[in-house]
Amino acid sequence: MAFDDLEKVARALDGQLGLDFRWRGEQLDRLIDERHAAIVDQTVRIYRKSEWEVAVEATFSIYGERGSIDVFAWHPPTHQVAVNEIKASIGEAGDTVLRVDRKTRLAPRIARERGWSCRGVARFLVVGEGSTNRDRIQRHAEIFRTSFPAGSREAMAWIRNPTTDPPSAILFVPATSRRQSR
Repeated sequence: MAFDDLEKVARALDGQLGLDFRWRGEQLDRLIDERHAAIVDQTVRIYRKSEWEVAVEATFSIYGERGSIDVFAWHPPTHQVAVNEIKASIGEAGDTVLRVDRKTRLAPRIARERGWSCRGVARFLVVGEGSTNRDRIQRHAEIFRTSFPAGSREAMAWIRNPTTDPPSAILFVPATSRRQSR
């Protein structure tokens, strides 16, 4: 049966069609995780270079909302925090924005639970560099521009010196580890 036909049936039944791709056992999961981990490493380096405290996979459970912030950062001198949602690849635009919004809303409480005071929250979608991700973001440009209006340069300048209002931006970083790039 053609995939388009399956999609039509799913729509007619008000259902969702999922595609489960398997490749060499668990190697696909490891490949995806390696890209995600490389972006996390890059992001942590960016913050540490500017003397932020960083938590990776900062978990939370607040009023039944559970999850983790991929990279949660705190700048002690200014009491600013940054929520970083890491994406090796961009999937559904609305769900991506929803996740960042939820974590940003909960960030002041998550910070307090860690002993971090919070005067403001920056929100960053940190994406693996590549034409596919840029194309996906461009396809939904208005959603992403509305949700993340600041540019990468403005975001990087703020991370280096977070004395202005916290921005909301998309940052593209290399999605390869140092070992892979060699």
